[in-house]
Amino acid sequence: MANEMLHSELEHVEDDILKMGRLLQDQVARSVKALVEKDMALAKEVIANDDMVDSMQLELEKKCLSLIALKQPMAGDLRLIGTVLKIIVDIERMGDLAEDIAEIAIQLYEQKYIKPLIDIPRMARLGQDMVETALKAFIDKDVPLAMKLIPMEQEMDALYNQVFRELLSYMMQDQRNIPQSTALLLVAVHLERIGDHATNVGEMVIYVVEGKRLDLNELARK
Repeated sequence: MANEMLHSELEHVEDDILKMGRLLQDQVARSVKALVEKDMALAKEVIANDDMVDSMQLELEKKCLSLIALKQPMAGDLRLIGTVLKIIVDIERMGDLAEDIAEIAIQLYEQKYIKPLIDIPRMARLGQDMVETALKAFIDKDVPLAMKLIPMEQEMDALYNQVFRELLSYMMQDQRNIPQSTALLLVAVHLERIGDHATNVGEMVIYVVEGKRLDLNELARK
């Protein structure tokens, strides 16, 4: 009975992780939409909603620590709870990155963009897909699905490199482009880091299921 109750509680925790992940995906999408469409109100909403991500992290952390203290989970269950504690940190950090993008959208609000923003929205969509893939792999304990993050990370790195080269060329053409190019490059850096956090979640899936550690980012670079 105690074991059944623990597993029921763990299912609730996994449901909460999915809710937190969906909120995070929405934050990423809205932050980049605010940037592309110069939507000041939307950018401010993203910044305000970051508190919701933080609150969800704290609640999940309390639940997990309570389960450890009161249910005394063993072996695989304990490893699962420890993994949840790490995943929610990654999601919270991704939320902070989305907030940072929204702040850059406000910073650039009155400026005319030096170029149409094409690859940055592509990076954002890919980042959301990576988060979706990583969380589904976690819920389903699906290692092959987690491994699909490797080619996605390779695509993210390729997009980042493309953005970097293009913005660098604008900086070299005219020094007046440097401040805006730097800000847009920082957006690309944040999106690339969101991809890295998603691969972190994928690594934790592999650890929970197989008990071994793989560096998916390192595998993506090979």
